[in-house]
Amino acid sequence: MRKIIFILSTIISFISCKKILSKKIMIEKNPFGITKDGIPVDQYTLNNKSGMKVQIITYGGIITAIEVPDRDGKVLDVTLGFKKLGDYEKRSPYFGALIGRYGNRIANGKFKLDGKEYNLVQNDGENHLHGGDKGFDKVVWTAETLILNDSAQLKLLYQSKDMEEGYPGNLDVEVIYRLTNDNSIEVEYKAATDKKTVLNLTQHTYFNLSEDKNILNHKLMINADKYIPVDENLIPLGELVSVNGSPFDFKLLKTIGKDIEDNHIQLERGGGFDHCWVLNEQNIGLRTSAILLDPASGRQMEVLTDEPGIQFYSGNFLDGSLPMKNSDFFYEKRSGLCLETQHYPNSPNEPSFPTVELNPGEKYYSKTVFKFTNRP
Repeated sequence: MRKIIFILSTIISFISCKKILSKKIMIEKNPFGITKDGIPVDQYTLNNKSGMKVQIITYGGIITAIEVPDRDGKVLDVTLGFKKLGDYEKRSPYFGALIGRYGNRIANGKFKLDGKEYNLVQNDGENHLHGGDKGFDKVVWTAETLILNDSAQLKLLYQSKDMEEGYPGNLDVEVIYRLTNDNSIEVEYKAATDKKTVLNLTQHTYFNLSEDKNILNHKLMINADKYIPVDENLIPLGELVSVNGSPFDFKLLKTIGKDIEDNHIQLERGGGFDHCWVLNEQNIGLRTSAILLDPASGRQMEVLTDEPGIQFYSGNFLDGSLPMKNSDFFYEKRSGLCLETQHYPNSPNEPSFPTVELNPGEKYYSKTVFKFTNRP
């Protein structure tokens, strides 16, 4: 009898445990408001078995929150953003957004394909930035969900029409956000076009792994021997320069605030770091491109990508005018930082840079992973 009771108890415990675990990998859907054009926006919350949570809205494919524990188990939202959809619509500096068709800048909003010149929206002075006035960060995406044994997945779909913001070709775009049980956020980008075009997709989340008001005490490693200097309008000068002996040397973990105020022309032009690093080990697929560490909490984020570059932006243009989502305070200068995996800025006008051209019949594919762990 005792044996039977033990077996039954074991079976019941196993079933109960299995149910508890299965509940931890889940996706919740809730309304997030209605755009000024009258389009409903939803928020999806992805949960994994480790207790990590990621929230994403269909407007702009924006990551509105990433909740991860520190070395002592204390959970913190490590992203910048807003509480309300209206704030994202009217004044967001691309908080958490998907960026396209072209992440970063294109000089004078112009480029040529097969001898034909295309004129893009000039939304950054005379230059084109992050897809124009209404880039992928400002459209409402169609969402599909999928729960797997080891991950929760949100697929976002959007069709960018021919000549939208000045770009040629009807472009079908698919972005998959996948939260895995090892606390990784995988971002897969896929696209196809019916006309030759250019494409450079990225993700623009602002990170702060600490409870500090800025990111200056974070440590950063960037796996790059070179970076791309820019002119006074933050357009590449066309050369790849060694980081050795400069504030741009992040080959080993270095405190971000150590050199950020140095007397260097490139830091003056960017107001701090706002440059693209030329990643090492290109053309080998997914590899570690950067590591971000908050020594105080132990939170660490490893960035893996198959892209040739990464834009490190140290939040220099945040000015205290934008409200924080979890307090009554405001985002001050350098409240967060971005690590945007991408091709180089202004590549359509720089033949020596890796190509960003996409032809009909070709499949665009790129992948980036943000992996969260803790150091003792």
